[in-house]
Amino acid sequence: MAIIASQLDTQSDSYTRQREEMLAALAEVRAAEDMVRATEAARQSQFHRRGQLTPRERINLMLDRGSPFLEIASLAGLRQHDDKDGSLAGGNTICGIGYVGGVRVMLNASNSAIKGGTVTPWGMRKTLRMQEIALAQKLPLISMIESGGANLLYQAEIFTDGGRIFANQARLSAAGIPQITVVHGSSTAGGAYMPGLSDYVVMVRKRAKVFLAGPPLLLAATGEVAKDEDLGGAEMHCQVAGTSEFLAEDDADAIRIARDVVRSLDWNKDRPSAPAVEVRQPLYDAGELCGLVPVDYRKPYDCREVIARLVDGSDFLDFKDEYDAHTVCGRATIHGMAVGIIGNNGPITAHGAAKAGQFMQLCDQANIPLVFLMNTTGFMVGSESEQGGIVKHGSKMIQAVANIRVPRITVVIGASFGAGNYGMSGRGFDPDFIFAWPNARTAVMGGEQAAKVLSIVTREKWLKEGRGVSDAEEAQLAKMEMGVVRQFEAESHSLAGTARLYDDGLIDPRDTRRVLAYTLSICREARQRATQASSFGVARF
Repeated sequence: MAIIASQLDTQSDSYTRQREEMLAALAEVRAAEDMVRATEAARQSQFHRRGQLTPRERINLMLDRGSPFLEIASLAGLRQHDDKDGSLAGGNTICGIGYVGGVRVMLNASNSAIKGGTVTPWGMRKTLRMQEIALAQKLPLISMIESGGANLLYQAEIFTDGGRIFANQARLSAAGIPQITVVHGSSTAGGAYMPGLSDYVVMVRKRAKVFLAGPPLLLAATGEVAKDEDLGGAEMHCQVAGTSEFLAEDDADAIRIARDVVRSLDWNKDRPSAPAVEVRQPLYDAGELCGLVPVDYRKPYDCREVIARLVDGSDFLDFKDEYDAHTVCGRATIHGMAVGIIGNNGPITAHGAAKAGQFMQLCDQANIPLVFLMNTTGFMVGSESEQGGIVKHGSKMIQAVANIRVPRITVVIGASFGAGNYGMSGRGFDPDFIFAWPNARTAVMGGEQAAKVLSIVTREKWLKEGRGVSDAEEAQLAKMEMGVVRQFEAESHSLAGTARLYDDGLIDPRDTRRVLAYTLSICREARQRATQASSFGVARF
């Protein structure tokens, strides 16, 4: 392989300006996350007065001290539904991948510090994504529940698809993926099936409440009068109903028990061993990524400069580098793990699509994971491209990305427009993980192009009606164009995309190598790990 020789001038005005713009975009992301943390922190004293830990304290206590934790979709639902100012983002749940007792697990905690942990539509979708990752990557799933159930104001958006959560629980158990649920508070109505469908349940004495119908509903429906504890308390479920295997005295004790359960699984006995390999740091500073990549997707740069700051030793084997300049393909290693990398230096041409499709198939043949560094305005258009078979060759690329079997990790580092999103393994093509930088823009096309298309269509409609276009109508078209540009700018923004789960989270460009190394190791272990699958999940009798 050949070492990439960087041409970046870190003393230039453009570098300084681009770095300031990227850091400003990152600060906007951090401010959104901090607003949610502040909402949680405002409830901390109430939790402590009740003798409880806050949801984030529960997460921190569950994790091995000093171990990494990759949070998933921290801003899901940002400014959606009743989140008017961004303070309720996250879908009222905290999800991520970390280590418990030396075992890599998926963690999920109801964020009861925000609206009682009630499930929002985006919180439901976030939970489904969490389960999808746990199943695909063979990660034991630990859930810490304290929730008021579904937000009834949005039940029409939650109810039917929410059933997939329970179906997934059954399938996870059948696939041999253990699920450990700690009930810290309420888990009622449909939420009662969360612990019911788990393999191991820990309930906190005098706090856990698990029943299909609480006392008020029971009284209204049947006339029966019952107390919370008799109906669904922790002691009843441990001693009478048998829904729970373990009874804890408080939150900390429950977490201790859950960690003991994880240790008892002996999960790491079947962990595939990784060969000892040399890990070389890139030759260039990861901090330079912030000044290297412009926030404005219309400004070009060489994605090899990004690759040089991500891969071991900045060493990269360029594949067909003289066949097409717009699509960059090649082999490298990240933390000693072999990868194929596909990046963009412009729109995807017919040659670029064919090149990428061939490269993906070669990586699939060699069982080498793929990393997509997405920054494309889409497939090339125009008479020359159409006659050159852009539809045919683009279809080959899409066929390849849809059907290759190796792990795929996508990082959106710029534009993600049109079918380029598809060819570069966007969300709809189910990459194992997909993250985005703060400058990411995702839409069917750029706002200026969309505005011009709508303006042309409207003008042609008027002309077909046999009349001219007045000055007032021209002004109306100009105003419409400006409105469309503003709409696309807002809807394609990275914060708007992550709110809708276009990605698994927005990351600091400087953390990209670490995130890739972590997720690549997750995928590698999952592909090699054998689980004790069965036809049905474990059921209590």
